[in-house]
Amino acid sequence: MERVRLVYTTFPDAETALAVGEALVRARLAACVNVLPGMRSVYAWKGAVEKAEEVVAILKSRESLSGPLAAALKARHPYETPIILHLPVAEADPDTEAWIRAETGG
Repeated sequence: MERVRLVYTTFPDAETALAVGEALVRARLAACVNVLPGMRSVYAWKGAVEKAEEVVAILKSRESLSGPLAAALKARHPYETPIILHLPVAEADPDTEAWIRAETGG
């Protein structure tokens, strides 16, 4: 059975994250996108240390959609180099897995 995959990314604001998330859900690349506002980031970028307000987005999808999901996310993302981390799920509730598969065409 195909495994569930979580994708972690960040956005500059909740409105952008929700708009991109909605597009990915409508395209059936993700079953759900959770947007968590209020994050402060400190990161290295092009030789400098930067600080920014960001939001986290966690996307629920399937392993076989990792490539298409990453491509669609990059195409819609406002960052030059968006963070896209594919996180394998060791175990999930069977009903949750079934819902994610059903909502992503699996």
